[in-house]
Amino acid sequence: MTEPATLTIDLVESPVGVLLLGATDSALRLLQFTQPQTLEQRLQTVQRRFGQVRFASQDASNPWIERARVQLVEYFAGSRREFDLPLDYPGSEFQQRVWSTLLAIPYGQTWSYLDVALRLGDAGATRAVGTANGLNEIAIVIPCHRVINANGALGGYGGGLWRKRLLLDLELGQASLAL
Repeated sequence: MTEPATLTIDLVESPVGVLLLGATDSALRLLQFTQPQTLEQRLQTVQRRFGQVRFASQDASNPWIERARVQLVEYFAGSRREFDLPLDYPGSEFQQRVWSTLLAIPYGQTWSYLDVALRLGDAGATRAVGTANGLNEIAIVIPCHRVINANGALGGYGGGLWRKRLLLDLELGQASLAL
């Protein structure tokens, strides 16, 4: 039986609040929004889910966290449209297909839950797409914020609708979020 990979985590300040980054030695695994008042609870949840967790430090740095940090600064400055990071997003086969499809949504564009379901070959899967979208653990990089309702409304967003609006406005050139 193989040992589970250690997840190195770190907190990153961003224009949309504190981000919790997590990576193994081989890939980025986690990018979640967090708040100071819920940080301890969030860290406990991550510890339960991943087991082997350590905070990034000089002694325990992680190249994927460092690359993600740099690329996030570039993204918020408007100079990066695609992330160039290895990703690990375990889930069911369907969830992985949804998340892979989200990676195909072009910067500055939105697709509806129905658009995603159609690209997966199942127009009846819009609710399942919404559920998988909500379970995405690598926010921003896997751009679940680019998925909206068919009527053009923002729909839901685990990071809060205000973040979704800011991210979409940034990508449309209507907001500046440079650090």
